[in-house]
Amino acid sequence: MIEVKNITKIYDPEGNSFLALDGVSFTIKDGEFVAIMGPSGSGKSTLMHILGALDTPTSGTYFLDGKDVSSLTDDELADIRRDKIGFVFQSFNLLPRSTVLRNVMLPLIYSGVGEEERDRRAREALHASGLDETHFTHLSNQLSGGQIQRVAISRALVNNPSLILADEPTGNLDSKTGEIVLGTFQKLNEELGRTIILITHEPDVAEHADRIIVIRDGKITEDSKNHKKKDAVHELAKINSIKK
Repeated sequence: MIEVKNITKIYDPEGNSFLALDGVSFTIKDGEFVAIMGPSGSGKSTLMHILGALDTPTSGTYFLDGKDVSSLTDDELADIRRDKIGFVFQSFNLLPRSTVLRNVMLPLIYSGVGEEERDRRAREALHASGLDETHFTHLSNQLSGGQIQRVAISRALVNNPSLILADEPTGNLDSKTGEIVLGTFQKLNEELGRTIILITHEPDVAEHADRIIVIRDGKITEDSKNHKKKDAVHELAKINSIKK
């Protein structure tokens, strides 16, 4: 699904060049759940903007579903963001005085989808993210933080994107609520086969993914399978088999 080849990004504020990404390369297969982890200033936010078609690299190539995103025009990048990528942000970005359903429908309104189809797809996305139907007609400012983030996940799902890109999605949540939201991402990946890239600076958050890419000073320093998660899954399966 994703192929990044030798990506560099140089910022030049007032003539002072800064190398944010330095020859980054990796591939992500369809259906993977990957965490990109690094401290502040590591380059992960710059990489997230490039993967989300919010920015273009200075050099190198980025292929998404076989299309060279790094060479597209602004209008073509907008189409990619609308049709191929679902975004989940730390700050939720919901309309506080609109209902849950209305918030989830918004991308479909912009895409010109009819009212009946909008309603069906919004409800389907909300069910997939685990939000109780009793909350569908609530205003978003009447929900808890975890419920709001699940609405944001539903909005990211509603256009059936190839990729879900989550930028510090638990940053504004307490640890218990954060676990619920991360469990939602795991369910979407394991049960629905969604490809998810999770951007985080927290190791505990990254360990919910199947693969962890670590970035420091604009370079990838580690790219490995998450054996801790695999061990936990095997242990759970063993316990369940004993119960049976």
